[in-house]
Amino acid sequence: MKKIIAINGSPRKNGNTATLLNKALEGAKEQGAETEIINLYDLNYKGCISCFACKRKGGKSYGKCICADELLPILQKIEQADALILGSPIYLGIVTGEMRSFMERLLYPYLVYEEKGSTLFPRKIPTGFIYTMNVNEEKVKELGYEYNFKLNERFMEIISGSSEYLVVTDTYQFDDYSKYVAPKFNVTQKAQRRQSEFPNDCLKAFAMGARFIKGVKE
Repeated sequence: MKKIIAINGSPRKNGNTATLLNKALEGAKEQGAETEIINLYDLNYKGCISCFACKRKGGKSYGKCICADELLPILQKIEQADALILGSPIYLGIVTGEMRSFMERLLYPYLVYEEKGSTLFPRKIPTGFIYTMNVNEEKVKELGYEYNFKLNERFMEIISGSSEYLVVTDTYQFDDYSKYVAPKFNVTQKAQRRQSEFPNDCLKAFAMGARFIKGVKE
């Protein structure tokens, strides 16, 4: 059976990011896939420690991360997966610290220092990224967020062969805006967008998961 793994880089297990990732998994499950979601905030791990064991010539760990923490078995699972979707809210313009540390550990061991770029990842699989953020589309352009999205996409393409991403903007951040200091936001507009647009975002995530599994050859 084909398997897809979703990586939740949000501290919330039932927030916008997790909801979209689960929708992607629903789409994959409809295509007959086995699914699993992993919450990074449940794990105890660090980012790359720059030991270079994964780059040592003739080393037992060439192409592999040797950091024996709670992330290591997850990295091993990903090597057996048929598709991978990462999800993270945007904090201060980039993904969460947990997601960034995860990406360092996932990507760096497979990268080969060659001019055209090469990968030690064992096979080609479709990968995706779902980004959620409080800012609207105009701010995404103004703040240059797309640069980081494209950069992450490029690294994922080098490693696994194909990648795409879904950007979900102007999300509903608080359950009750009256309890928080956030006067710049129009709560009514936020709620209306949540009702009108977020369901469409969920459909896009569902379609991503279904498309990934449908495109995987037996």
